[in-house]
Amino acid sequence: MASVCACGDYFNVSPEGELCLNPGTMGLRETLYFRTPGTAQFRKGDYPWLARIRVRVQAAGGGSGGADSSANGSIPRPGAGGGGYSESLFEVGEIGAVESIVVGEGGAGGAGNNPGDDGGGSSFAGVVTTFGGPGGSANTASGDTNVTANAILGAATGTGQLAIGGGAGEGALRISASQGLSGRGGDSHLGFGGYGRSTTGPGGAPRGYGGGAGGAFSYDGPAESGGKGGNGLVIVELYG
Repeated sequence: MASVCACGDYFNVSPEGELCLNPGTMGLRETLYFRTPGTAQFRKGDYPWLARIRVRVQAAGGGSGGADSSANGSIPRPGAGGGGYSESLFEVGEIGAVESIVVGEGGAGGAGNNPGDDGGGSSFAGVVTTFGGPGGSANTASGDTNVTANAILGAATGTGQLAIGGGAGEGALRISASQGLSGRGGDSHLGFGGYGRSTTGPGGAPRGYGGGAGGAFSYDGPAESGGKGGNGLVIVELYG
């Protein structure tokens, strides 16, 4: 009569005689994506097989400042800062039955000659946290002479087993009344900053999640609004 041996590290035999996998040995079984800005909840009871989770938290990027130049003048704006990123791995017993999730919203672009708003921070359970990217400044006046505008710092480092700050938004340069370059937005761990521009137009949109908006450029009068920063994202990987 044939017999079969099973490794006890991975299998067990139930009282009913069924061969079963040991909890915690099945690897990644499901991934949850929280993309909508605002609050949500994670309930571990919805996953009775859960052994551990890996949480990846991306903050939102900042919005860039608006630009409204006078006649025969120009204003290029710097790019906004990228949002920070944090991640942690938890055993199922280390998390509560219900944990809160916050997804940050990208900072709004400035109108007229006003700065952009900071991006919102994202978090999981209040222990894996991130800071949103700073908004782009709007402190350069219209003119026709060479001038520079400082770059914008990226988001500060949050909390987690791995925590990374956001990328800096690039500075801006005016060469003359009609020539210049606005700043590119700061990158994030899960996204890219909006493009810088050398022609009149609004701030460039970021791609992915958490990138800062590119700077606006106004030449000879038309007001150009700043760009909106990229929204944040929370990813919860479920291991059985």
